[in-house]
Amino acid sequence: MEFHHVSVLLNECINGLNIKENGIYVDGTLGGGGHSYKIAEKLTSGKLIGIDQDINAIEAAGKKLEQFKDKITLVHDNFSNIKAIMKNLGIEKVDGFLLDIGVSSYQLDEAKRGFSYMQDAPLDMRMDVSADLSAYDVVNGYTQKQLDDVIFNYGEERWAKRIAQFIVEERKKKPIESTFELVDIIKKAVPKGARKDGPHPAKRTFQAIRIEVNHELDILERTIDDMTEILNPRGRLCIITFHSLEDRIVKNTFRKQENPCTCPPEFPVCVCGKKPLGKVITRKPILPSDEEIEENHRSRSAKLRILERI
Repeated sequence: MEFHHVSVLLNECINGLNIKENGIYVDGTLGGGGHSYKIAEKLTSGKLIGIDQDINAIEAAGKKLEQFKDKITLVHDNFSNIKAIMKNLGIEKVDGFLLDIGVSSYQLDEAKRGFSYMQDAPLDMRMDVSADLSAYDVVNGYTQKQLDDVIFNYGEERWAKRIAQFIVEERKKKPIESTFELVDIIKKAVPKGARKDGPHPAKRTFQAIRIEVNHELDILERTIDDMTEILNPRGRLCIITFHSLEDRIVKNTFRKQENPCTCPPEFPVCVCGKKPLGKVITRKPILPSDEEIEENHRSRSAKLRILERI
């Protein structure tokens, strides 16, 4: 299947990065290369580093960005390893980072990857197909309590306890192997009345399992800290999120970068000595326009937040 991914908030990201033609920029979630293409267009003597843990994305973006190959370095890795990646490339500081967090259109649409509750496929959900942990392992190997915690904490699913219970009961008969098997179990667990309104009953559980498999939230705060350290003064960090858990982490971590003081509020002056590293550019997140949502319904939950290094 051809790698296809519609870049969300494309112009807003490019404007937010405040690109210098001789700067060094990092697209930490390369995907189909849409954001990277626009960044590369603005560079003359500058450089772009494209990172993705999905080897299919690296291969597809390499073709899309062929005309800019003298400006671009592609790295098959997880953006959480940004310090090691930059060290290996001999780069100390950069002028901008872009992260588009979450699953790509290609990963959702390619049934065999097992990300979608709308297509039947083996339970997988690994963004890096060489990783050890898969959705199959989570669904069939986690205890009922572990499943409950994952689905409730990462999916914010009110029926997490029942879904975990139904999964454990079902897998006693035989392993749960496909996405549609899991969807059927979730539908049985969620009361009929609760299935009438809101999103697909499996949406939150699939999101939760995907986050667990790929350790998406575990790495986000630390990665933001690492990237802010590497930024040049006035360099920008732009992050697109797609659900409240990610957005909350980004918002709170940006706030700590701007105001890291840990002194009690009653102290008249700061004595902890912690200095701000960044300035929040977006007091409220930038949202997609009505036109973009109409053209790409998957953009409807996207939020862009921007931090500038001081």
